Amino acid sequence: MSKITAAITAVGSYLPDYVLSNKILETMVDTNDEWITTRTGIKERRILKEEGKGTSFLAINAAEDLIRKKGLDPKEIDLVIVSTATPDMKAASTAAYTATQIGAVNAFSYDLEAACSSFLFGMSTAAAYIESGRYKKILLIGADKNSSFINYKDRATCIIFGDGAGAVLFEPNEEGLGLQDEILRSNGEGREFLQATYGGSSYPMTQEAFDQGKHYVFQDGRTVFKNAVFNMADVAERILKRNNLTNKDIAWLVAHQANKRIIDATAQRINLENNKVMMNIERYGNTTSATLPLLLNDYESQLKKGDNLIFAAFGGGFTWGSIYYKWAYNPN
Repeated sequence: MSKITAAITAVGSYLPDYVLSNKILETMVDTNDEWITTRTGIKERRILKEEGKGTSFLAINAAEDLIRKKGLDPKEIDLVIVSTATPDMKAASTAAYTATQIGAVNAFSYDLEAACSSFLFGMSTAAAYIESGRYKKILLIGADKNSSFINYKDRATCIIFGDGAGAVLFEPNEEGLGLQDEILRSNGEGREFLQATYGGSSYPMTQEAFDQGKHYVFQDGRTVFKNAVFNMADVAERILKRNNLTNKDIAWLVAHQANKRIIDATAQRINLENNKVMMNIERYGNTTSATLPLLLNDYESQLKKGDNLIFAAFGGGFTWGSIYYKWAYNPN
């Protein structure tokens, strides 16, 4: 009997309609298009404006896009994982609500939170369930409504983040395709440099904290940038060496879209040409958990069965990692 591996067999996505461009941001904070583009590579980002709609709305729409494209009966889904840093509510699971709303009535579900590494860690988790042989169809969604905790008077953060969701379906594969290897890491000493302090259990929300805007996300940009550049590039290089791969063996780098300079540094570390680097940061900004599946959705038509992909991500916490993956299907 062939060894079971876990492979992506379908992708889907959802982006809100409202486009927050650099030109619009110029009217909101002391910044300009040239400054933002030079330092981040971002031109615009999508924002979910509708009142009362949160991360689950994004996740549901991405899942329904995948279900429609795949012709999938949601009752066949065994597990729904929503990777997110911005759940709808505390205590109530965003994944459970998402699963119910898409008709995945036979699935169990839960949220997975590792900041911008959430989807990457979710890939490892979904693959382990598939490889166990107990589950056949796992829906992994990366979704974040980052605008819900961004201070649009803080130019250090409001220029970076956007809202969006992407979804993938993992199924068993007996051709040796799918997830091949992973290097996943974390270091809790980094959490002070990127987080939203108030509203969690250590610092419950107070009126004073709210009035001072302490529920908004804070980022020490220089420290985060330095750690992201080193760690994303390091694990990407290490996973190539561990699997005896060279840049010629790699079809695509699928890197978290936090900053174009970080992506470029990772590609340079593994000597990968620009035409092998997936990029959509210019249009979406940093969608946190959604960046990797949105890349797969955008580039799906260019992916070929057997292509070697290197995933890399870095997030708050700190969390980071790299996955070596073999694409499992040809475009329609």
